[in-house]
Amino acid sequence: MKRIIVKRIYEPPNQQDGYRVLIDKIWPRGISKEDAELDEWLKEIAPSPDLRKWFDHRDDRFEEFSKKYQKELSENHEEVIIELNKKREKHQICLLYGAKNTQSNHAKVLKEYLENN
Repeated sequence: MKRIIVKRIYEPPNQQDGYRVLIDKIWPRGISKEDAELDEWLKEIAPSPDLRKWFDHRDDRFEEFSKKYQKELSENHEEVIIELNKKREKHQICLLYGAKNTQSNHAKVLKEYLENN
């Protein structure tokens, strides 16, 4: 399996990114579709609106958010996880997100989940 990297959508794309996948439910502000240089937009794999609102990008809730998001992934997104891991057989995957917090975000949780499933 190839690597998975995590990157903010606001960082410039480069050739080392590999297969670029936006994993936010809502399109990020200030980024055109051309500038994003996406291979795929998987909005369905983003955390549910209720979970995202509850989390509110608070570091003190990240551990609990991670558990809840992993539960959502296992219960609702098995096919998408399988497809992403199939892509990893040929390509490095770059998970793109728009959140300002680079340490506590759903992309990091998804990366860990993909690597372990």
